Amino acid sequence: MRHHFVKFLFLALFLLQATPALAQGTPPLPPPIQNLKDEGAQLRYLGQQNGLDGWIAIKGGQEQYFYVTKDGQAFVMGVLFDRDGKMVTLRQVKELQDQSGAETLSFFAEEEAERQALSGGATAAEPVNQEFKTPSEQLYDDVESANWIKLGRDGAPVLYSFMDPQCPYCHAFMNDLRANYIENGLVQVRMIPVGFRADTKAQAAFLLAVPNPQRRWYEHLAGDETALPISADINEQGVERNLAIMQSWKVNVTPFSVYRAKNGEVKIIQGRAQDLAQLISDLNGS
Repeated sequence: MRHHFVKFLFLALFLLQATPALAQGTPPLPPPIQNLKDEGAQLRYLGQQNGLDGWIAIKGGQEQYFYVTKDGQAFVMGVLFDRDGKMVTLRQVKELQDQSGAETLSFFAEEEAERQALSGGATAAEPVNQEFKTPSEQLYDDVESANWIKLGRDGAPVLYSFMDPQCPYCHAFMNDLRANYIENGLVQVRMIPVGFRADTKAQAAFLLAVPNPQRRWYEHLAGDETALPISADINEQGVERNLAIMQSWKVNVTPFSVYRAKNGEVKIIQGRAQDLAQLISDLNGS
């Protein structure tokens, strides 16, 4: 059942337009769910069942399901079952898929297989148990809280990097890192997608929303012009938040990378790193 449920989830996520009936009947969001949208989550209305309004929220490739009471005063998180034990949420997502037409099916069939093999998406950043008294520590705190995607293995030393999907220096930096360092588990890049033009901002938003951003990004680097489609219907607030972090620190170049060295110092790299061996050594303390 999980296999089919995930497939229908992704189909529902990328419905580009609600049907007229759904659009007219969409209720207001409770503040906690609205906050998710403001942070860049993709939301789709599932409809009403047994007096509960259902929602899918996707952020960083991770899905959450919410059901809101009729008066809007309370909500629960999780999937909904009927009295016979059948999953109502699955049926609701399937109905959204049917309304979107069969064209979307092929688009997400391959995503499901990849998601089983690669987790993709961002994981919660570990809290740093210290007060942020210096500008460098505040910068690191801000970067940790950005909307990012994970490239590489869990447990590897972390490098955060703001990147524009069409920035040639970002492409070169990623290609430098990928073969010898990311894929060998020597560094995990947490890419923070941004965009300085409307088209690149849309591509950055797509990366934050797609179930397997790592594969899409690598296909884009390899020259696949269809890997990062441009759609005006994907929520761009996650990218706007990333841009706001850059602007607050007066950063206007990509790639812009931040990391905590093995000795605890916060360090930055503006542009493409020239000495990757030294960078990896600084991250690993070797």
